[in-house]
Amino acid sequence: MNDSAPRRVRVRAPELIGKGGWLNTGGRPYGLADLRGRIVILDFWTFCCINCLHVLDELRELEEKHQDTVVVIGVHSPKFVHEAEHQAVVDAVERYGVEHPVLDDPELATWKQYAVRAWPTLVVIDPEGYVVAQHAGEGHVHAIERLVGELEAEHEAKGTLRRGDGPYVAPEPEPTVLRFPGKALLLPSGNLLVSDTTRHQLVELEPDGETVVRRIGQGSRGATDGSPDRARFQEPQGLALLPDGTVAVADTVNHLIRRFHPGTGRTTTVAGTGLQWMQGEATSGSGRDVKLSSPWDVAWWNDRLWIAMAGVHQLWAYDPADDTVSITAGTTNEGLVDGPAAEAWFAQPSGLAVSPDGEHLWLADSETSALRRVDRDGTVHTAVGTGLFDFGHRDGAAEQALLQHPLGVTALPDGSVAVSDTYNHALRRYDPATGEVTTLATDLREPSDAVLVGDDIVVVESARHRLTRLRLPEEAVRVAAVAHRTRRAATEVAPGRIQLDVIFEAPPGQKLDTRYGPSTRLLVSATPPELLLAGAGADAELARTLELDPAVPEGVLHVSAMAASCDDDPLNEYPACHVHQQDWGVPVRLTGTGTDRLPLVLAGMDSGTEAQTP
Repeated sequence: MNDSAPRRVRVRAPELIGKGGWLNTGGRPYGLADLRGRIVILDFWTFCCINCLHVLDELRELEEKHQDTVVVIGVHSPKFVHEAEHQAVVDAVERYGVEHPVLDDPELATWKQYAVRAWPTLVVIDPEGYVVAQHAGEGHVHAIERLVGELEAEHEAKGTLRRGDGPYVAPEPEPTVLRFPGKALLLPSGNLLVSDTTRHQLVELEPDGETVVRRIGQGSRGATDGSPDRARFQEPQGLALLPDGTVAVADTVNHLIRRFHPGTGRTTTVAGTGLQWMQGEATSGSGRDVKLSSPWDVAWWNDRLWIAMAGVHQLWAYDPADDTVSITAGTTNEGLVDGPAAEAWFAQPSGLAVSPDGEHLWLADSETSALRRVDRDGTVHTAVGTGLFDFGHRDGAAEQALLQHPLGVTALPDGSVAVSDTYNHALRRYDPATGEVTTLATDLREPSDAVLVGDDIVVVESARHRLTRLRLPEEAVRVAAVAHRTRRAATEVAPGRIQLDVIFEAPPGQKLDTRYGPSTRLLVSATPPELLLAGAGADAELARTLELDPAVPEGVLHVSAMAASCDDDPLNEYPACHVHQQDWGVPVRLTGTGTDRLPLVLAGMDSGTEAQTP
């Protein structure tokens, strides 16, 4: 035994399972036994999540540096209904340049086994198959790289490290003109400029939307300025025509705003340092001195270039008159809160459009599945959408209509707004005059933007790798309503004190694992937070007394419970261990006749049932 090796808490890693199967492995499934001897990093992600996309980029350098010892496995764990579709995961893996195996886990089976509670989460498994670290959120790759170095030295000395090629098998490239295009812009010449996101280029097309005039960019990741054959981008998205005839480009993964000069074909950088903005860093200053975070779209409004800063849930602006950037709306908190711009909350704003009268800036707030606007006086309003928990495809009055992760908005001549309703594969329309939402077209594949060309609207069908021209109908077509909620029917509870009990019994042949401390954990919060007068937070006990505010008539209790159990066999030195985890969103309504007890069942592995809200 190597006495100098660091002492770490180790738990046997649960097996990797997912009904969607494996991607980027040439069709071969993998289990942990196949990966023994390698350092495995599990990346629990979902492709709607900007933080998950940040982690994908953070991992690239680590993967390259430690390619003979480290295997990164993406575990795709969906939030939205669309993200549970296997083809959508296949598309996302290619769209975002994921160059490691991915397990498609549409039912969150592996997510639950590892007690994951948030996107993204990284789990490190040592060469002997034990979990040695788990990190939620982004920004942890530097710490993980240090751990990787320690594990390499430790297991090299023990003889348990196996070097060699990893299991990644690159898919065959598809010969399409565009590959997951993001946004489109009508140029004064009548041609169309498209951000060809996955190929890291801009593409100028003739008015037919198919014939290539020229490509701008080498087609590989980078941040080089210069001529069309020298410039490099990294997953560019938004495009906006500036008053001088140049085009602003949201160079998303480079965290830059670039300027493309159609006349000369040259690209220059006007804002951003190339590094991602982090909390506590400068939020205003000279354009090239202030960091940005995943700018997704841009629009010229009120003599400034407005930026949908998806990475920090804000709107920023670049002022070319004095070459400065600054925050214009949002607090960096993720959610849906209207009001003065400085107090508003957004959730991955991803599409911008200016109203024909110039009075409003419309935006697609993707994670809240909302259509919102900023008025000229700086006030933020929501036209469609209720928050992070409700989404679907439902037409009708705006207050009850539903979208699903829209990425684009287009201002129409009559003052209405077309919404690229991405995860519903539809083009929707909101009319401020009537307050109604209708459906203009369906059977589009992940539309991410649309641009007016004469009497037509040209839609960017991102997952079909093409532009699709539609004639705007005089009347929209209604579709059958579909609603999805991340919560169940409301439970009537008494105001004041109630008893929350999470009931767990280890499966037969197992017992709670207390070797390294408490084997259970309970986390409780509420929406709105004011609902809970007492009982919020985390603790090891699976029972807790909550106090509900009688002044808050209804809300959602968010409960996350975890228990770890191991095989109960005293003769087995390395018993198999299992993590049992369940998250509940429990909608409650406070009534005088409601219950004062709230039991929730945390199912053991062998129960075969999903925990149900009473």
